[in-house]
Amino acid sequence: MSRPVVVTIDGPAGAGKSTVARRLARALDYRLLDTGAIYRAVALVAQRRGVDWSDGPTLADLARDLDIEFAFVGDVNHVRVGGDDVTSAIRTPDMSRGASQVSAHPEVRTALLDLQRRLGAGGGVVVEGRDTGTVVFPHAEAKFFLTASDEERAHRRQAELTAAGQAPDFATTLREMRERDQRDASRDVAPMRAAEDADEIDTSGVALDDVVTSLLDVVRARQAAAERGGSG
Repeated sequence: MSRPVVVTIDGPAGAGKSTVARRLARALDYRLLDTGAIYRAVALVAQRRGVDWSDGPTLADLARDLDIEFAFVGDVNHVRVGGDDVTSAIRTPDMSRGASQVSAHPEVRTALLDLQRRLGAGGGVVVEGRDTGTVVFPHAEAKFFLTASDEERAHRRQAELTAAGQAPDFATTLREMRERDQRDASRDVAPMRAAEDADEIDTSGVALDDVVTSLLDVVRARQAAAERGGSG
C-alpha cells in the first residue's frame, strides 16, 4: 500500500473541480472532502433557521455546531447534515450565492477551519474547494488549481443545473459565475488563488477523463515520494 497523502483541488466554479475530484478520489480509493459543500450547508441551515447570510457571528455559531458527513453512494458523494441528506438541496443557484456570502465572513472561515482539517486528518483524502491548498491544507503533498474560460465554465454549470431539473439561462449563469469569481477572489480573508506550489491546469477543451489521468500520474509520484520520505 502506498502512503496516503492529502490532495487539494482548488479553482473557480465550472472549472471541473467536482467531477475531477470525485473521479480522482474513486481512482485512488480516497475519501472526498468537498469544502464548498460545507459552506453551502451552512448557508442552507441558516436559511432554514431564518438567519441572514450577512449575520457573521450567528453564522459562525451555526458553523461550529455543524454536523456534516460525506459518503460515496456509488459514484455520488452524498452530503448529510444532522442525518438529513442535503445533496440536492445545497446545489441550487440560491445556495451558490449563499455559500459565497457565508464564506466571506472571517469568523465563519475560522469556525470551519478546524472541522475541515479534522475531516482530512491522516491523509487518504481529496479535498475540493477554493482555498484548500493555500489555507486549509498548506502542506498537502499534491496541490492542483483548475481553471477554464468563463464561457466554458458557464456552459458546464448550465448543463449541471439542467441535469438537476432546473432551467437556467446561459447569460444569467455566466453573469452570476463572474460575480461569484469577483467576490471569491477579492475577499479579505482567504481569497481564491492558486497556491505557489500548485500545479495549474486549464481544462478548456480538455476531456475531464484526460485531466483525471494527468492528475493521477502526479499524485502517484507524490505518494511514492512520501513513501520514500517516510521510510528514510
